[in-house]
Amino acid sequence: MELLDGNLELKEIQKLQGHTDRVWSLAWNPATAAADVPKVFASCSGDKTVRIWEESPSTRSWDCKAVLEETHTRTVRSCAWSPSGRLLATASFDATTAIWENVGGDFECVSTLEGHENEVKSVSWNASGSLLATCGRDKTVWIWEVMPGNEFECIQVLQGHTQDVKMVEWHPTMDILFSCSYDNTVKVWWSDDADGDWSCVQTLGESSNGHSSTVWSLAFNAKGDKLVTCSDDLTMKIWEADIIRMQSGDGYAPWNHLCTLSGYHDRTIFSVHWSREAIIASGAADDAVRLFVESKDGSMNGSSYQLLLKKEKAHDMDVNSVQWCPGEKRLLASASDDGTIKIWELGTLP
Repeated sequence: MELLDGNLELKEIQKLQGHTDRVWSLAWNPATAAADVPKVFASCSGDKTVRIWEESPSTRSWDCKAVLEETHTRTVRSCAWSPSGRLLATASFDATTAIWENVGGDFECVSTLEGHENEVKSVSWNASGSLLATCGRDKTVWIWEVMPGNEFECIQVLQGHTQDVKMVEWHPTMDILFSCSYDNTVKVWWSDDADGDWSCVQTLGESSNGHSSTVWSLAFNAKGDKLVTCSDDLTMKIWEADIIRMQSGDGYAPWNHLCTLSGYHDRTIFSVHWSREAIIASGAADDAVRLFVESKDGSMNGSSYQLLLKKEKAHDMDVNSVQWCPGEKRLLASASDDGTIKIWELGTLP
C-alpha cells in the first residue's frame, strides 16, 4: 500500500471560526462529492446553531454560507444530510430533531420530529433516504419513515439499551441499524421483511470482545463489510461480517471481532471515520487526531492495523468529530471543544 511508503503529513488547510461554543459534530454533504459541485459541510454546536460551510472553487477557501438558528433551544449535538443532499437533519438536547430543506440556497426548517423524552444525541439516514434513525438519553432508538411532503412518521421505538444512546448509524448499503451506548455496547437492529418489526439481532458487548466502557462512535468501510468502534476504554475495535450473505437474502450474518487498537490515545476516543481508501481517522479528548491503515505484512493470522500518522495538538481542546470528505479522497474535517473546525489535507512531505 503506497500510503505506508511515503512520508505523509496532515496539513492544516484552514481553521474555521464562528461558533461561540464547542463544536460537537460535522457532516459533509454527499451531493458535493461530484467534481464540479462546491464542497459543503454542516457543523453543529453548543451555541444552539448549525452552520453551513462552502468551499470557494476559485480561492479554495472556506466560508460560512448560512447559520441555522432560532429553531433549537439547546445544544445541537448531531447533524446528517440525506443521501441526495437536499435535506439536513439536526438532533438537539431540546428533545427534537429538525429537518431543514435547502431552497435555493436558503435553509428552511420544514419538519420537527418530537417524541424523545429528553436530549437527542444522534441522527442518521439510511442509504436510500427512506428511513431516519434518532437516539437519545432516554435509552431509546427511534426509526422514522420519510413520507411525501416532508412528513416523518415514527414506525418503531427500539428499546434494549440500558443507558444513554450516544450514536445511531445505518449500514452504508443495507437497512441494518447500529447504535452505541453509555451501557458499553453496540446493538445491531434488523427487520426480516419490509413491513416487519425491527429487533435487536446482536449485541457487541464485553463478553464478545467488545468495549469495557462507553462506546462513543462507529463507522463503516466503503464496502460495508468492516466496522470500527471507539470508546471511553481508550481502544478502537475492528469488526467484520459476511455482507454478501446478507445482501443475497440469506438472513442475518453476525459481526465478529477482528482486532483491537490500543495504546494510541490516552484519553477518551470520541470519533472514528473510515475514508474511501481505507484510512481510519480518530479524534479524542487528548486533542489529537490519528490515522490508521490495515497492515499488509502478512505475518499476522487475520487482520491488523497500524498507525499511519498522528497529529498532536490538532486542536486546543477535545476533538469531538473527524469526518473524511466523500469526494476528494484526502480531505479531513475535525471539530472541537475549542469552538473551531479545521480542514486538513493528507499529503506527502515535500
